[in-house]
Amino acid sequence: MTRKQWLWPVAAIALVLTGCNVGHANEGEPKKLRLGHIQSESNAWHKGSLKFAELVHEKTGGSVKVEVYPSSTLGADRDLVEGMQIGSVDFALVAGVMSNFYEPYSILELPYLFEDLNHLEEFVYGEDGKRLQEETLEATGVRGLEFWLRGARQLTTNKLVESPEDLRGVKIRVPNIEASVEGWQAMGASPTPMNFGEVYSSLQTGVIDAQENPIEFTASARIHEVQDYLVMTDHVFGYVQLLMSDKTYQELTEDEQQAVMEAAEEARMYQNEIVSAEEESALQMMLDEGVEQIEVDQEPFRESVQRVNERLADKYGRELYDTIQGMRE
Repeated sequence: MTRKQWLWPVAAIALVLTGCNVGHANEGEPKKLRLGHIQSESNAWHKGSLKFAELVHEKTGGSVKVEVYPSSTLGADRDLVEGMQIGSVDFALVAGVMSNFYEPYSILELPYLFEDLNHLEEFVYGEDGKRLQEETLEATGVRGLEFWLRGARQLTTNKLVESPEDLRGVKIRVPNIEASVEGWQAMGASPTPMNFGEVYSSLQTGVIDAQENPIEFTASARIHEVQDYLVMTDHVFGYVQLLMSDKTYQELTEDEQQAVMEAAEEARMYQNEIVSAEEESALQMMLDEGVEQIEVDQEPFRESVQRVNERLADKYGRELYDTIQGMRE
């Protein structure tokens, strides 16, 4: 055998062994997926996200690792949804901004739509909530995993507000959602859509005078440092939705998909349990640090938005609106 002849089998064996070594090195490396949200690390959303990541790792036997990016690190709400559509973001926590991608969500943002938190739960955890998620997947390519509860949205201001008349001339930050913009206009304010990351500095410099969010959300962002009053309007009983890119979902094995769904449900229960307790402590912290709590008669606020609600119900989903209203009976 010539030198050239015996070198060929040696080279072939070396190539096979090299291939085996590469495969072994890659084997066991987890699929790294990214979850983004706009909240700070002290917020219940972040704690729920970390629990979700922990559960996914546990339930997939380490084959999937979820990395959590808080504080708009992966972008604002709209950026996160667009990222999930193209597959550059795997999971996100997003609330009302989904109405910009699938219009029926606008109904859920109508002020005074839900009577209380129980009314909201009856909807989102029932068949109608599941149907909404299925329709969203078909329309957007984004898969709804779970609805997480939030505290009621309350108004914070640097002006004493006790009735809709007191809102005249008040520049209020709202999310970029038609129901929020038109609802606050109907209540007398001058709404300004703005990313939440800009709110603190805008309040500090006087670009806006007020904002509205759940108490725990407001407190974790230290908004109370630049606001004098917490006005208990209870104008929206809301949610945040744990969403997933369907592109990512389809790349997982069936076992991994099932693990993700189970982890999402358990993380939802975990987050819902802590959000109420954290809201109580957040309220006390804001009061201790000088914010004045204002109790108001909510009925005049409720009455002022009814025409807007009826018009937007016709525009975005009269059937959904009537279904939710019917749950009051």
